[in-house]
Amino acid sequence: MSKFNKSPTDTTETFQGGKAYKRDAKSDLFLFAVTNMVGEDTFYEAADIRDQRYRELVHTVAVADPEWMLRFVTWLRAGANMRSAAVVAACEAVRARLDAGASGHSRQLIAAACQRADEPGEVLAYWTGRYGRALPKPVKRGVADAVARLYNEYSFAKYDSDAKSFRFGDVIDLVHPVAAADKPWQGDLFRHALDRRHSRENPVPETLVKLTKRAELLATPVQERRGVLLAEGGAARLAEAGMTWEALAGWLQGPMDKAAWESVIPSMGLMALARNLRNFDQAEVADAVAWQVCARFLDPEQVARSRMLPYRWLSAYKAAPSLRWGHALEGALGSAIGAVPELPGRTLVLVDTSASMTRGVSARSTITHLDIGALIGVALADRAAGSGRGDDVDLIGFADGLFTHKLARGGSVLREIERFAKRYGEVGHGTRLVDAVANSYDEHDRVVIVSDMQAFPYYYNSQNKGADAFIPDTVPVFAINTAGYGPSALPPGKRNRFEIGGFSDKVFSMFALLADGDRPAWPF
Repeated sequence: MSKFNKSPTDTTETFQGGKAYKRDAKSDLFLFAVTNMVGEDTFYEAADIRDQRYRELVHTVAVADPEWMLRFVTWLRAGANMRSAAVVAACEAVRARLDAGASGHSRQLIAAACQRADEPGEVLAYWTGRYGRALPKPVKRGVADAVARLYNEYSFAKYDSDAKSFRFGDVIDLVHPVAAADKPWQGDLFRHALDRRHSRENPVPETLVKLTKRAELLATPVQERRGVLLAEGGAARLAEAGMTWEALAGWLQGPMDKAAWESVIPSMGLMALARNLRNFDQAEVADAVAWQVCARFLDPEQVARSRMLPYRWLSAYKAAPSLRWGHALEGALGSAIGAVPELPGRTLVLVDTSASMTRGVSARSTITHLDIGALIGVALADRAAGSGRGDDVDLIGFADGLFTHKLARGGSVLREIERFAKRYGEVGHGTRLVDAVANSYDEHDRVVIVSDMQAFPYYYNSQNKGADAFIPDTVPVFAINTAGYGPSALPPGKRNRFEIGGFSDKVFSMFALLADGDRPAWPF
């Protein structure tokens, strides 16, 4: 069975000249995909170079092992919740298989990458942008399968927009989906989507109750709309019509003030709520409504269903102006990282605070790789402290030097993450990873390293040693790679040496999967 750490042990160098290793194609693709914000520059790689490396890895693996690729794409989208990376992987895998004359799996790959109703359009936009308007049958059929599964009244109201290059009607025109047998209204939805796309003035079919109610709202004269909003039952009417906050802002043709926000907040999803906390405060949303939002953040089941990556909660905390959201965001983050294991014995956690870690995870994000490292490190230390074993986890930041970070007893995880990240520059700006291991390992039972893994050469010795050279082979080392660069920090194929990638809670569940150092590491 394939192992995550199975690979040739050819050596190479990091971008900073430190010792590194080459991974096999599957391991390289796995690590890259779960850290890959498609089309984004990183500290060491430009977006075009990075994207080309990703495509080449997909091509190699898709032809060599299509069954593995299908499982991988399915997990990448549904398990790791990486949208763009999954779409690119599916499309490029199909392209490679078509070029190789290989049959099978392609239709399923496309369908697996689509888990939200706007993603069939994303697939078509990506394919036509790279390979032209001619759509191969597997792409058409895979998209059609996704359309039948995902298109409904709410998704149509939410995602069908002039801002999209492929609207629902365009997708239906191109792939000719068959309405699902258990959705008798779906054929009417397809026809309505085509009518809307082609500006045909046909009425909304009676079977589409939500869209009928939405049409009634849209027909309301502009000067009467705020009255609808303020009337008794106004919030319920908005929800029944599938009115999102973005649609409400356009419908009102006026400001999203206190009344507007309070009317739509009950029907907003958790991601939309978390992203709009600043807007709620600026509009002076009532405390009673804010408490309702907080109650939803504190509901572990709702947090799980939202599938928000843990760093999204950190981002919401950083953006929120007032303190009234703090406790609820703390609780939401706690639910999002609920898979943090209680590790027996003593654990050394090393978090990279070098200059390259201060790069944002994407161009628009306020979250940096250092924030991700701080989140993982503090979460592991807090888990130990919560079980009364706080002294069993040594949390250390490193760059050119080292600093030890002690958590405040009973303190906030969010504040500790913030406090750790603010220590950037305290011990320099280089990535002296090998030196950090050499100077901090003290018979710990395991070592966790969070870094982009682009280490400098070992400072104190002319011999270029690897990061694990100072740790016994019997001690597990988990390198959590936040950037997915090509060179590997740990020797692949060596027992008890594991490299994990990603921003999601799956990072923590991987510890349990790999705990004894001898289990299959693919989480699918």
